[in-house]
Amino acid sequence: MLSMIGLIGGLFLLIFLTMKGMNLLIVGPISALFVAVFSGMPLFPQLAGDGQANLVGNYMTGFSSFVTAWYLMFLLGAIFGKVMEDSGAADSISKFVVDKLGMKYAVLAIVVACAVLTYGGVSLFVVAFSVYPMAISLFKQADLPRRFIPAALSFGSVTFTMTSAGSPEIQNWIPIQYLNTTPYAGWEVSLLVAVFMAVFGYWWLKRMIKKAVAKGERFVGRESDPVAVDKALPHPVLGLIPLVVVLVLAFTFHDSLKESALIIALLGGVIFTYLLNRKYFNSFWNAVSEGTMGALIAIGNTAAVVGFGGVAKAVPAFTQAVDYMTHIPGSPLIGGAIAVSVIAGMTGSASGGQAIALPLLAPHYMDAGVNPEALHRVVSISSGALDSLPHNGYVVTTIRAICGETHKDAYGAVGALTVIVPLLGLTLAIILFSLGLGI
Repeated sequence: MLSMIGLIGGLFLLIFLTMKGMNLLIVGPISALFVAVFSGMPLFPQLAGDGQANLVGNYMTGFSSFVTAWYLMFLLGAIFGKVMEDSGAADSISKFVVDKLGMKYAVLAIVVACAVLTYGGVSLFVVAFSVYPMAISLFKQADLPRRFIPAALSFGSVTFTMTSAGSPEIQNWIPIQYLNTTPYAGWEVSLLVAVFMAVFGYWWLKRMIKKAVAKGERFVGRESDPVAVDKALPHPVLGLIPLVVVLVLAFTFHDSLKESALIIALLGGVIFTYLLNRKYFNSFWNAVSEGTMGALIAIGNTAAVVGFGGVAKAVPAFTQAVDYMTHIPGSPLIGGAIAVSVIAGMTGSASGGQAIALPLLAPHYMDAGVNPEALHRVVSISSGALDSLPHNGYVVTTIRAICGETHKDAYGAVGALTVIVPLLGLTLAIILFSLGLGI
């Protein structure tokens, strides 16, 4: 009982302190300490038995493993975003979009750019780095409240693309090894759900921005923003080519290198940005330096939350919660959706929710005769809902480290688009599968 209080209390403490704007490098360990104390977990390795979980060991294992796995992607993603900004390539693309499509399509351009990169295989953690320079430029020219930039970036990345059929993102691939399906499982339902989420979510985002503008909100510049100077900009095509290079390289090397393909793709983007636009740079090496510092902050914030998950997964209450969630009676699709979504919310990770639930769910439901393609798609979509609570690593990185906003100002729109919209899409998917579509 105390362990469950500690687990739930620690999760709420993490969310509460994050929403209050506290530094995640402090919030993560404090929340993990809360979980450990209530669960009777030893605080230090020296106080734990051989192989026994402990606060410091489990927290730092989660923290360091994430840094080990993702540092180069974060680094190159941040540098790519900065060189696109410093060279004027991002400004060139944004001005072209505004001139040709009109200011009313500025938000759509950001969403589409994120969607293309995400569906192209670029990691969710680095798409925002790449598109943010264009987003800040477009919002500035359109005079729109900048607090909605995280919502636009998140909506284009982690909703209708991340968990859709054919997506190269890991959230669409994890179920394959457990269900013996393909990345295109349930594609008919997936297509309908993706269209619904894209249309409804974009309408909602535009509505929120329109209401804010009607109340007098406008774009407010900051000292940290790129300084507007009257200088020549590269041709929009020269700005677009590096984005295409990232997309093509990610596609080309994804099958052989998996996540490591991002290293080649992003490095290629940086190189092409320099080669094509080198005469337009203010200072290439300053841009590299700023990108490096931004990457360190971003990955530190995210790893702090992953470390909390490493402690939470080691306490008895977590095992009890998982056991309960994976034995929910009724429709297997509903039970699977609830289990994966709740576990993803507890760990702050869509892939983590799948990796924990599927080894338990898959054999049970497959023996019961559940259609594997329907289960694959429902599990994939459900993992992308509650995972986007305020403590999610991607959410924290995008709002805090990349966009420089606070949860208080930005998370409302982010939560609406990345939690509520996917939950509605999940409901639609379950209904369609229950009616026999795609089975």
